[in-house]
Amino acid sequence: MGKGGWQEFSGADALGRPEPKPAAAQPRSQQRVRVQRIKAGKGGKTVTVITGLELEEAELRQLLKQLKAAAGSGGTLKDGLLELQGDQLAVALEALGKAGFRPKQAGG
Repeated sequence: MGKGGWQEFSGADALGRPEPKPAAAQPRSQQRVRVQRIKAGKGGKTVTVITGLELEEAELRQLLKQLKAAAGSGGTLKDGLLELQGDQLAVALEALGKAGFRPKQAGG
Protein backbone atom coordinates (compact mmCIF):
# COMPACT_ATOMS: atom_id res chain seq x y z
CA MET A 1 0.00 0.00 0.00
CA GLY A 2 1.38 3.41 -0.97
CA LYS A 3 1.62 6.33 1.40
CA GLY A 4 0.90 10.00 0.82
CA GLY A 5 -2.35 9.62 -1.13
CA TRP A 6 -4.52 11.35 1.46
CA GLN A 7 -4.96 15.08 0.72
CA GLU A 8 -8.05 16.15 2.62
CA PHE A 9 -6.29 19.00 4.42
CA SER A 10 -3.85 20.04 1.72
CA GLY A 11 -5.48 23.40 0.94
CA ALA A 12 -6.68 22.30 -2.50
CA ASP A 13 -9.78 20.47 -3.70
CA ALA A 14 -9.81 16.96 -5.20
CA LEU A 15 -8.82 18.24 -8.66
CA GLY A 16 -5.82 20.18 -7.38
CA ARG A 17 -7.40 23.62 -7.70
CA PRO A 18 -6.56 26.06 -4.92
CA GLU A 19 -9.30 26.96 -2.47
CA PRO A 20 -11.24 30.09 -3.41
CA LYS A 21 -10.28 33.20 -1.50
CA PRO A 22 -12.97 34.63 0.79
CA ALA A 23 -14.89 37.59 -0.57
CA ALA A 24 -13.65 41.00 0.46
CA ALA A 25 -15.27 42.39 3.56
CA GLN A 26 -18.06 44.87 3.06
CA PRO A 27 -17.46 48.57 3.75
CA ARG A 28 -17.94 49.51 7.39
CA SER A 29 -21.19 51.37 6.72
CA GLN A 30 -22.76 48.24 5.15
CA GLN A 31 -21.83 45.69 7.81
CA ARG A 32 -24.64 44.37 10.03
CA VAL A 33 -23.18 45.26 13.42
CA ARG A 34 -25.33 44.32 16.42
CA VAL A 35 -24.81 45.38 20.02
CA GLN A 36 -26.60 43.59 22.85
CA ARG A 37 -26.53 43.17 26.61
CA ILE A 38 -26.39 39.65 28.00
CA LYS A 39 -26.20 38.07 31.46
CA ALA A 40 -26.67 34.39 30.65
CA GLY A 41 -23.62 32.30 31.40
CA LYS A 42 -21.68 35.22 32.87
CA GLY A 43 -22.24 34.56 36.56
CA GLY A 44 -24.95 37.21 36.83
CA LYS A 45 -22.70 39.93 35.45
CA THR A 46 -23.87 42.10 32.57
CA VAL A 47 -21.73 42.00 29.42
CA THR A 48 -22.12 44.04 26.23
CA VAL A 49 -21.52 41.88 23.14
CA ILE A 50 -20.78 43.26 19.66
CA THR A 51 -21.31 40.93 16.69
CA GLY A 52 -21.24 41.19 12.90
CA LEU A 53 -17.87 42.89 12.50
CA GLU A 54 -16.10 41.73 9.33
CA LEU A 55 -12.58 42.82 10.21
CA GLU A 56 -9.17 41.19 10.48
CA GLU A 57 -8.11 40.16 13.97
CA ALA A 58 -5.61 43.03 14.26
CA GLU A 59 -8.34 45.54 13.35
CA LEU A 60 -10.73 43.92 15.84
CA ARG A 61 -8.12 44.24 18.59
CA GLN A 62 -7.57 47.92 17.74
CA LEU A 63 -11.31 48.59 17.75
CA LEU A 64 -11.66 46.77 21.08
CA LYS A 65 -8.93 48.95 22.54
CA GLN A 66 -10.80 52.09 21.45
CA LEU A 67 -14.10 50.78 22.84
CA LYS A 68 -12.54 49.87 26.19
CA ALA A 69 -11.01 53.35 26.46
CA ALA A 70 -14.33 55.01 25.59
CA ALA A 71 -16.26 52.86 28.07
CA GLY A 72 -13.65 52.94 30.82
CA SER A 73 -14.04 49.20 31.34
CA GLY A 74 -12.40 45.93 30.43
CA GLY A 75 -13.21 43.70 27.53
CA THR A 76 -12.08 40.78 25.43
CA LEU A 77 -12.14 39.32 21.93
CA LYS A 78 -13.68 35.82 21.79
CA ASP A 79 -14.29 33.99 18.49
CA GLY A 80 -14.69 37.22 16.52
CA LEU A 81 -17.06 38.73 19.11
CA LEU A 82 -16.17 41.79 21.14
CA GLU A 83 -17.22 41.67 24.79
CA LEU A 84 -17.20 44.72 27.05
CA GLN A 85 -17.65 44.38 30.79
CA GLY A 86 -20.79 45.97 32.16
CA ASP A 87 -23.75 47.69 30.55
CA GLN A 88 -21.88 49.71 27.90
CA LEU A 89 -24.62 49.68 25.25
CA ALA A 90 -24.90 53.44 24.70
CA VAL A 91 -21.13 53.95 24.73
CA ALA A 92 -20.58 51.10 22.25
CA LEU A 93 -23.29 52.36 19.88
CA GLU A 94 -21.81 55.87 19.89
CA ALA A 95 -18.19 54.74 19.48
CA LEU A 96 -19.04 52.33 16.65
CA GLY A 97 -20.99 55.09 14.90
CA LYS A 98 -17.97 57.39 15.10
CA ALA A 99 -15.79 54.58 13.69
CA GLY A 100 -17.92 54.46 10.53
CA PHE A 101 -20.21 51.53 11.35
CA ARG A 102 -24.02 51.58 11.49
CA PRO A 103 -24.66 49.61 14.70
CA LYS A 104 -28.08 48.54 15.91
CA GLN A 105 -29.23 47.42 19.32
CA ALA A 106 -30.21 43.75 19.41
CA GLY A 107 -32.28 42.11 22.11
CA GLY A 108 -33.60 43.92 25.17
